[in-house]
Amino acid sequence: MRYQTLGKTNLRVSEFGFGGIPIIRLTVDDAVAVLRRAYEKGVTLYDTANAYLGSEDKIGRAFHGMRDKIVIATKTMKRDAASAADHIDASLRLLRTDHIDLYQLHQVSQEKDWDTLTGPGGALEAVAKAKQQGKIRHLGLTSHSLSMANRLIKTGLFETIQFPFSFVEPAAADELHVTARSLGLGILAMKPFAGGVLDNAALTFKYLRQFDDVVPIPGFDSVAYVDQVAAIYEQPNVIEDADRALMAEYRDRLGKHFCRRCEYCQPCPNGVMITPAMAYPIVAHRMSKEVAVNFSKKAIESVQNCTECGVCLTRCPYNLPIPELIRKNYDLYLQHLKEVGHGR
Repeated sequence: MRYQTLGKTNLRVSEFGFGGIPIIRLTVDDAVAVLRRAYEKGVTLYDTANAYLGSEDKIGRAFHGMRDKIVIATKTMKRDAASAADHIDASLRLLRTDHIDLYQLHQVSQEKDWDTLTGPGGALEAVAKAKQQGKIRHLGLTSHSLSMANRLIKTGLFETIQFPFSFVEPAAADELHVTARSLGLGILAMKPFAGGVLDNAALTFKYLRQFDDVVPIPGFDSVAYVDQVAAIYEQPNVIEDADRALMAEYRDRLGKHFCRRCEYCQPCPNGVMITPAMAYPIVAHRMSKEVAVNFSKKAIESVQNCTECGVCLTRCPYNLPIPELIRKNYDLYLQHLKEVGHGR
């Protein structure tokens, strides 16, 4: 495992980190086992959030008594000072620590959020106070808006930027990463598997390992998966023409309108299971049609409840035409039903 200083912070981190969302669905014992296996493999950076249900608590349990061995990054989507302060204190309690190495203002992608954060009584006040008190060591930013991220890293307020980055979402490699490097910001790559649409770990990390100072934070839900990714990093990184061709094939198939499973669109007021409904073409690609229609039945049939009210459109950080896409996916589902002999 290779280690580096994260931008202009004094934080020494492993070349890939641990994203804390997948351990939400694990039992405490299973989560602790996965976290400790990652540490055994050399992973020192653990990224989570107060909103990730039991993730902080599981990380706190896994590393209690060895706080100086790891770097903890967590975050808040709260925009007002009082709520952000509550989140900071809750994170400290759940993580069983007296300080957070990297605290990130999460998903700052709209102008109105930035105005609230930086205005009177905004979350930035609580963060600044917590930093003065020693509760927070370094401040970072996460976003799903490239234009906002490009602008906000120039404010001088942040020491790290976390943004989606993969071979199907490579745009950050240009202006965002170049500017971040010039300003000494640490660079974290969220969604290295593009929200789960990429299913080839070797190919995924071949691309990412080209960027020495970019630290991917994949999520892990099993010891076996930790071992798989660690093994990839133990080998020299070689990208061949066949790899480039396969990356191009993924890009052509996915296009630009695909769901990253961030779930900011949820909950739907009409009960549509948006995230799994958006994923139906990927499920159908990976499984047989017969398996896919049974596996996705509940989610994809909930599309019939869509009234095109537009609530999901206001929430999606990628500006996806969600009602249009899920209707298209529902039509594909009906086509598959007929093809496997379950037509209506």
